[in-house]
Amino acid sequence: MKYATNGTSPNTAVVGLQWGDEGKGKIVDLLTAEHDVIVRYNGGANAGHTVEVAGERYALHLIPSGILNPGKRNVIGNGVVVDPEKLLEEIDRLRSRGVKIAENLQVSDRAHVVMPYHKEQDAALEEFLSNVASSERGSLAIGTTRRGIGPAYADKINRSTAIRMGDLLDAEYLRDRLRVICRLRTAELKALGVQAPPLDPDALAERFSKLGERLRPHITDTVYALHDSMRTGKTLLFEGANACLLDIDHGTYPYVTSSNCSTLGIPPGTGVPGNNIGRILGIMKAYSSRVGAGPFPTELLDETGNLIREKGREYGTTTGRPRRTGWLDLVAVKYSSMVCGATGVACTLFDVLAGFDELKICTQYRMADGSIVDRFLPDARMLAKATPIYTTFKGWTEELRDVSDRKSLPINAAKYLAFIEEYLGIPIEMVGVGPDRRHTLVGV
Repeated sequence: MKYATNGTSPNTAVVGLQWGDEGKGKIVDLLTAEHDVIVRYNGGANAGHTVEVAGERYALHLIPSGILNPGKRNVIGNGVVVDPEKLLEEIDRLRSRGVKIAENLQVSDRAHVVMPYHKEQDAALEEFLSNVASSERGSLAIGTTRRGIGPAYADKINRSTAIRMGDLLDAEYLRDRLRVICRLRTAELKALGVQAPPLDPDALAERFSKLGERLRPHITDTVYALHDSMRTGKTLLFEGANACLLDIDHGTYPYVTSSNCSTLGIPPGTGVPGNNIGRILGIMKAYSSRVGAGPFPTELLDETGNLIREKGREYGTTTGRPRRTGWLDLVAVKYSSMVCGATGVACTLFDVLAGFDELKICTQYRMADGSIVDRFLPDARMLAKATPIYTTFKGWTEELRDVSDRKSLPINAAKYLAFIEEYLGIPIEMVGVGPDRRHTLVGV
């Protein structure tokens, strides 16, 4: 099949077009066969990609989904914040299931480290914002996963309080930095109401130096490694964590993550310029879901929403939290497609919609003053005032897992997809009709 592209580059980016959990891991796993190097460019262990291969289910948090394909190199770029303990747990867990992890995994020496005090700060701040602050002006909590991601990125911006993966390989340098950082963090945690002994810099330095030694074979300058790969004719597949509507700059602020998870995050998160990406495949569910706080115009707080949640197994890969569910919001998807420069779309979890008498797609919003808009509102305050305007479709009863191509889809299912394509103005290149690799229809 010939795909739409932005240029002649053979490199591909995969990006979520909603609020995350679109099934990016499965799509990356499928596309890995066409690429040599799979690159993660943002986020941390707050992300969760689920891939099902031959009936085996794998949950990945930091390691790119391409690790399940032998012969492929997997890179964790400088834009990722890495929890070394979680990374090693993930490595050990995959190895115990027969997955080879050696020179096929590289971690940027410039990737910033998530430290234990980041997690404590994350949880303490969320508690403060939901309890103490709420008594004065309403809760300011954003529903963080409490994995320390935001505080780690904040340290990256602060510079003087940051630790990078390369620092773990120099025990003396690490200890010197932690002696200053721990004094500051202890004071901050105390101010947030945390009752705990002062942070011990020497214990932390010893602990993380040991982690660094275990990870030493993987830590390298990934910027040069990626450019060397392209120079020798290798093709790259960029895998984002989270999704465009959670992007720190272009998502539903402030209910977003702390990184650029749109395709705009690829250049700073990898050192690879955007003109080296020819194909951008946006991933969208056939419906919508969201985890945590924030506006969600098409959310269904009824039995239909519960049924979608159960059929789609909509529970967080990382946290286990039940996801909020609702009808497909195409206004949001079109916005994300524009921001990310999507050349095509993969529509996942399409099989979940089988069995409903009718289906709905949001194509406009009605605002509080009665006006109708067809542009997405990335400001949370504005989006909270929007009421969805729906186009209604007849459903279908047929199961889709045995369908071999789009021409064989039930007529109402085909009409649903055709409407999406027309509204977005870009082709649907893949359709997910089940959890396994083989449950994917490829071709327009």
